Amino acid sequence: MIDPADPIPLSAIQHWCYCPRQCALIHVEQVFADNLHTLRGQAVHKQVDQPGVETRAGVRTERALPVWSDRLGLIGKADVVEFEPDGTPYPVEYKHGSRSKAPWIAACDDLQLGAQAMCLEEMTGKLVPVGALFYATSKRRREVAIDSGLRLRVEEATAAVRALLDGAVLPAPTFDKRCDKCSLRELCQPAVKPRTTGLFDVEV
Repeated sequence: MIDPADPIPLSAIQHWCYCPRQCALIHVEQVFADNLHTLRGQAVHKQVDQPGVETRAGVRTERALPVWSDRLGLIGKADVVEFEPDGTPYPVEYKHGSRSKAPWIAACDDLQLGAQAMCLEEMTGKLVPVGALFYATSKRRREVAIDSGLRLRVEEATAAVRALLDGAVLPAPTFDKRCDKCSLRELCQPAVKPRTTGLFDVEV
């Protein structure tokens, strides 16, 4: 379990966005399991997990760059950060799949990227107005504006994750379409509760 004084891993922000119970299982209960989706994600990240720096056309690119924010209490690693000649960071997060992800999954990707951007701002003193998500299947980027709405969501998500980890309480399971791709499905046993309604509505 994370000590209350410890920074929150950036990965916990996306885990919480996807499913608070998944976040608690991983970061409170310290359990994890792989499935096809997580293995695909690991394969994609092998391209950028080795730290390195290169400069091309005046743009410095750093891979596997450690990032943090003392203000937010976050720590993690950015897959790729491209630094413009004036030092402005442009974070690029690698994901498996394509740009046609479900809107609620894309929103979690945006949240993680926004958190990285806010860390980079604190580290460099430079405003980060935009970043990108690179999807391995389509080999295309989706640019994301780091606007006030996304910044507020990062602040709110960070506070929610902190409360979840400090409370060390495992949220009740859901049973919806998130579960279909979750590698922790067998450990979570979501079928003990009826399928939910609302944002994650599915037909049964």
